[in-house]
Amino acid sequence: MIISAVASNMMMSLTRRTFLKRIVGVGEPKVWAFMGSVVKEMESKAGFGGGVQDVYGEDYASEDQVLTPWTASVASGHTLLREPRYNKGLAFTERERDAHYLRGLLPPAVLTQELQEKKTMHNLRKYEVPLQRYMAMMDLQERNEGLFYKLLIDNVEELLPVVYTPTVGEACQKYGSIFRRPQGLYVSLKDKGKILEVLKNWPERRIQVIVVTDGERILGLGDLGCQGMGIPVGKLSLYTALGGVPPSACLPITIDVGTNNEKLLNDEFYTGLKHKRATGQEYAELLEEFMTAVKRNYGEKILVQFEDFANHNAFELLSKYSSSHLVFNDDIQGTASVVLAGLIASLKLIGGTLADHTFLFLGAGEAGTGIAELIALEISKKTKAPVEETRKKIWLVDSKGLIVQSRVESLQHFKKPWAHEHEPVRELVDAVKAIKPTVLIGTSGVGKQFTQEVVEAMASFNEKPLILALSNPTSQSECTAEEAYTWTKGQAIFASGSPFDPVEYEDKLLVPGQANNAYIFPGFGLGLIISGAIRVHDEMLLAASEALATKVTQENYDKGLIYPPFTNIRKISANIAAKVAATVYDLGLASNLPRPKDLVKYAESRMYSPLYRNYL
Repeated sequence: MIISAVASNMMMSLTRRTFLKRIVGVGEPKVWAFMGSVVKEMESKAGFGGGVQDVYGEDYASEDQVLTPWTASVASGHTLLREPRYNKGLAFTERERDAHYLRGLLPPAVLTQELQEKKTMHNLRKYEVPLQRYMAMMDLQERNEGLFYKLLIDNVEELLPVVYTPTVGEACQKYGSIFRRPQGLYVSLKDKGKILEVLKNWPERRIQVIVVTDGERILGLGDLGCQGMGIPVGKLSLYTALGGVPPSACLPITIDVGTNNEKLLNDEFYTGLKHKRATGQEYAELLEEFMTAVKRNYGEKILVQFEDFANHNAFELLSKYSSSHLVFNDDIQGTASVVLAGLIASLKLIGGTLADHTFLFLGAGEAGTGIAELIALEISKKTKAPVEETRKKIWLVDSKGLIVQSRVESLQHFKKPWAHEHEPVRELVDAVKAIKPTVLIGTSGVGKQFTQEVVEAMASFNEKPLILALSNPTSQSECTAEEAYTWTKGQAIFASGSPFDPVEYEDKLLVPGQANNAYIFPGFGLGLIISGAIRVHDEMLLAASEALATKVTQENYDKGLIYPPFTNIRKISANIAAKVAATVYDLGLASNLPRPKDLVKYAESRMYSPLYRNYL
């Protein structure tokens, strides 16, 4: 009815038939349906020619010019070029240019998507500063979605550090300065009582995954407040590129409750609320309203991924909503799953079973305790021993030293399961010498904590010490790959959270692995979506870890790697999705019935493709 009303007023230069042709011709009505909402909003302000009121004083400039600026934009295909989901730039064919009124709006050359990709990568490589590459990629995402994801999929090892860690950390720090246009949804204390309305302002309705942060603990950089939006945006780019979740089904959200970062509070360019963080009941009520609104607006099967919340809130939110919502905390559960996968794979290099090894963590926050618990669950699953018993193979060091039984009364609740009988030990190096771990894992968020003395101590009683320096970004890594290899005389098995270049040691090229959560969460999320999961259980995380570990080849092991290369990540994600989905069905938590016979093929068939479509 709206289309008919508008079309009837466009006279002979824009008939209803022509307008409908444009809608159908695009191949996806969504392109022009967007304009329908504008029409509806402006019907009461209709002016000459059926457009908007004479805001620009142009309606009567010429009796022959019956189109308003708005209708001219629609009629010319100008809007199509500015709709990133459908824009193909110079890849629009001659016939498409005629059919969709693009003739003259583009230079005459017609390029293939492959040639566009080659040109864009050539231009990206000219930038010497990683943040410039990040900004160029974000500009491309806002201009041409298909080309953005084609680049990211085909050049994943080169571009992953650009669109995510470590570069995204710097982008978040400078987000106020580089901000150009909103890339997600902002929910703030100002929206209390109307969060459902805020969610409905997002143009997409079929959302399957939300990544949400409150910006309090961004990577290892601390409280970045509203500027933490770079994290949900980056994570969801990887959901699409690596896991095949359609970009239209992804929603990045930042919850702004203020910031305790004085530098941001005094920054005139800061884009968030300029007051101290809300806490306690005020914070809890806002999150409760948010979670209720999400479920009401998007349904039972919407996956909510918590990202970079401070420890106290991260554990509380996961515990509170895991029984009523489909929730997942990547810092706690995703990190745990990817690290467990590396540990399972490493057994072929260091020997034995997980139960044969002793684990020492530096860092007892959400990442450290999350990894520790999943290791204990995996050992329990394999040995049938109670998890309370398997936890005794795992030791944690926090800012006050080794977590032991004598400290239990002063410990936060999530640290208490790791308080074992032992005399107090203050320094990490002394804990290494006392516990004699075979595996050393850093999740402290503080750089340079694996000193030469610590690493050499590990090498003194381990033929192949396994050292995982997982803190992000690179500047916060507990040690570098070169340090680990040099201080262990080339014997260490090393992996980190952010990427390090290969190291040449005594004529041997050693390739460090990367325990990147991007191995897990895209495939994990896809598995939940294709099965119609309604809750997340630990068994699904174990399934994801085991699936990833099987993808490490002998060629990878020969290089000292305990993770497969990212070049094949989409197939890896499909396999992880299949294993996770199978577990969901086995647990009776799936709502998408009947169960597909071949879950791997089904997962692959559901993956988004960035290839251009024909709009004829």
